[in-house]
Amino acid sequence: MTYNNTIRLSDIVAPTFAKPHATLKQGGVNQLVLRGGRGSGKSSYASIEGILTIIGNRDTHGVVLRKVSNTLRSTVFTQYQWAVSELGLFGKFRRTVSPMELTYIPTGQKIMFFGADDHGKLKSIKPSFGYIGYLHFEELDQFSGEDEIRSIEQSVLRGGKAVEIKSFNPPRTRDNWANKYCLTDKPEQLIHDSTYLTTPREWLGERFVNDAEYLREINPAAYEHEYLGVPNGTGGSVFENVELREIADAQIKNFDRRYNGLDFGWYPDIAAFTRSHHDAARGILYIFDEYTANKKPNRELAEIIKPRLSGEDLYCDSAEPKSIADLYEYGIRARGAEKGAGSVDYSMKWLQSLNKIVIDFKRCPVSAEEFVNYEYDRNKAGEVISGYPDKNNHCIDSVRYACWRIWQRRGNQ
Repeated sequence: MTYNNTIRLSDIVAPTFAKPHATLKQGGVNQLVLRGGRGSGKSSYASIEGILTIIGNRDTHGVVLRKVSNTLRSTVFTQYQWAVSELGLFGKFRRTVSPMELTYIPTGQKIMFFGADDHGKLKSIKPSFGYIGYLHFEELDQFSGEDEIRSIEQSVLRGGKAVEIKSFNPPRTRDNWANKYCLTDKPEQLIHDSTYLTTPREWLGERFVNDAEYLREINPAAYEHEYLGVPNGTGGSVFENVELREIADAQIKNFDRRYNGLDFGWYPDIAAFTRSHHDAARGILYIFDEYTANKKPNRELAEIIKPRLSGEDLYCDSAEPKSIADLYEYGIRARGAEKGAGSVDYSMKWLQSLNKIVIDFKRCPVSAEEFVNYEYDRNKAGEVISGYPDKNNHCIDSVRYACWRIWQRRGNQ
């Protein structure tokens, strides 16, 4: 055995992954597509399979990818270190962050971690010996499409026989490229589905299972998508969790987690101020106040917004440091919401993952219109294009900035 022989794979890998593991081991396929909902264990299995592939083939090295590099350390890099530990090999691997690598000490084989936002590094990968024999795309749906995947494969896989894993939670929209990718049968590829129901309950914990069951009761469609991995969205709507209704004054008075945001604008773009409350226990965001305007100087904006804040922080587009400084001078605790590579995708996925986005359509008519009508772009063939359109989304951006302290904490989607 190449790993600690006191450890059984069945103790660390959910039973549902026995078939793909055996099929890979027997050479029946060389590609696995792992799709599933939350808690399905697919990422854990992929990392175990990656470690086993490397230590079982002395001439091979591995590459693990996510769409953007700033998510690597707290996600896949940590996940693969967990796999090393679970296999009883912690002392056999050296870990470095710059470059981000796991090195198998007995042979010098490496597993390298990259973001696809730096294609130059991918094209220049050259192991000191052997070849890249393991490639893992984590969160496949975050990549732009099959063309990008194929380009990466051509850059990375240049040697002998390779094992490839593509893992993701199916996007809600059925027309998303990653969902459609799984509709094509390939002789060398096995598509495997898993859910939290195929994971031993004790591994997940009662809190996780109770949250899933609660969502099934209050929002069956969201449960089906998030926990069962079913792409049950038929249209191009980005937000299928919006509820428009009046929010009572008494309820607003009790809101104790208020988040304020401002998207700067002049003309034709509007300046958009929003106030929200996040009920973390129920996974609900309430949007209960807004102000929008064209051609409104910062001093006048401050005069209108300041009385609504009660001394609370206001998070704004960090691309406008001068305007933020103006608001601060006018007595508002204005701050820039941190952005960066992947922040739009991450914050939008967090909004989409909420059980509900409740919008008071009377107090917040522009927010209601934006959230309800915000749709993915389509190509000439009518197919949904990945990514989020940058149009008619000023209140949406305002809400993203307001809530950045929530969604920027990894694991909140």
